[in-house]
Amino acid sequence: MERDSKQLHPIMLAGTGSDVGKSIICTALCRILWQDGYHPAPFKAQNMALNSYVTPEGLEIGRAQAVQAEAACIPCHTDMNPILLKPNSEHTTQVVMNGKPIGNRSAYEYFRKEGHEELRNAVHEAYDRLSRQYNPIIMEGAGSISEINLRDTDIVNMSMARHANADVILVADIDRGGVFASTYGSIMLQTPEDRNRIRGIIVNKFQGDIRLFAEGRRMMEDICGVPVLGVVPMFHDIYIDEEDSVELSQKRHSSTESKVQIAVVLMRHLSNFTDFDTLERDKRVNLFYTNNTHDIEKADIIILPGTKATLDDLLELRRNGVAQAILHAHHDGKTIVGICGGYQMLGQTVSDPDGIEGSISQLPGLGLLPIDTVMTAEKTTRRVEFEFEGEKCYGYEIHQGRSTTEKQILQESNCIGTYLHGFLDNAPVINYLLKNKATNTPQISPEEFKNMQYDLLADHVRKYVNINELYKIMGL
Repeated sequence: MERDSKQLHPIMLAGTGSDVGKSIICTALCRILWQDGYHPAPFKAQNMALNSYVTPEGLEIGRAQAVQAEAACIPCHTDMNPILLKPNSEHTTQVVMNGKPIGNRSAYEYFRKEGHEELRNAVHEAYDRLSRQYNPIIMEGAGSISEINLRDTDIVNMSMARHANADVILVADIDRGGVFASTYGSIMLQTPEDRNRIRGIIVNKFQGDIRLFAEGRRMMEDICGVPVLGVVPMFHDIYIDEEDSVELSQKRHSSTESKVQIAVVLMRHLSNFTDFDTLERDKRVNLFYTNNTHDIEKADIIILPGTKATLDDLLELRRNGVAQAILHAHHDGKTIVGICGGYQMLGQTVSDPDGIEGSISQLPGLGLLPIDTVMTAEKTTRRVEFEFEGEKCYGYEIHQGRSTTEKQILQESNCIGTYLHGFLDNAPVINYLLKNKATNTPQISPEEFKNMQYDLLADHVRKYVNINELYKIMGL
């Protein structure tokens, strides 16, 4: 039931720095507003991430905005993230505009003033289309709003807030230290016009007894002249898809002999690591990320994940001995799974005659699957429905390169390869992989699990953020 037909002001969650929790707070607010009867939509003008997603139209956006749209119970769309930057292996970034690649650029080329108006117009037009369809828009900034050297070319932070006439909520990370300086500095370094847009502060990632920050909260309000809307404790038992592959090497669960040991090969350009979240939560499994050859040979299942630089990462696997460890494990009867770039590596050869990825023109693959792959400029992005073990399943493709097979899933002996991200989110696939390796236990579907987590996140943020004050800021 719709709570109120009144048009609310858009708000932007801006940050004192990167990884302060803007995306998570945006996700929470999308779910809270939907719970309260509104029709919110997320928006981030420019995102830099290797973890991307495919819209229903077969176009590419950042994973964070897809998650936020899911929390808001709406289909994701490229207007929610019109510019996506995907770093390549050789100091360049692939620029994706409105869901399609428009070329590779160096950081200097991208951030120079000349030619930047095309990007600015694209994000403004996307926002305008979105704002006509949803109410309110929950905007997200990028990195720090106090990078004054980038002010003239900014299309994602305060310049975007000005275009949308949005109220800005500053998110600060207290866990990394220096929260007073970073908050005060972020506000004081704004122009007078932009400073007036900052209507509230959320202190995020607090650990310990929250009452100990009561005086700090009052002090922050005094020095910044902006109300603190909430102090949000760090949580460890709510699972939301992450945007960045931070500290993946630390994701090593307690190893027990009763669990199936799954090693995800830790590569330098690893992408779409959320492919393994469903497996990681399975109580039958101990999943970890590693490039340690001993760990790989001892694992029951080894997964080669997607990568933004297949040839570069394949060369590194040969240099560090991981490729040989995988072959030894396969010879010993262990299951090998390749997803996207990992699937390409399992073939006979990977070629890049046109230098799409970089300077490596060809490498032999691991030779476990009968395919050859040639990198192409054209990018495949689409959602896919497929059948596995007689059941309907779903996934999506995001890749460059063509392989010599029409099969969506290729199986040879104890080796499986596929271009499909989301392949391991399907219960029939997981049960097949764990068959004869683990005791079956009931598992809820990924969709049910995700909705439970969005509701838990909304409850958590409601408890510690003054939502009524936020509504007042938004014009209710």
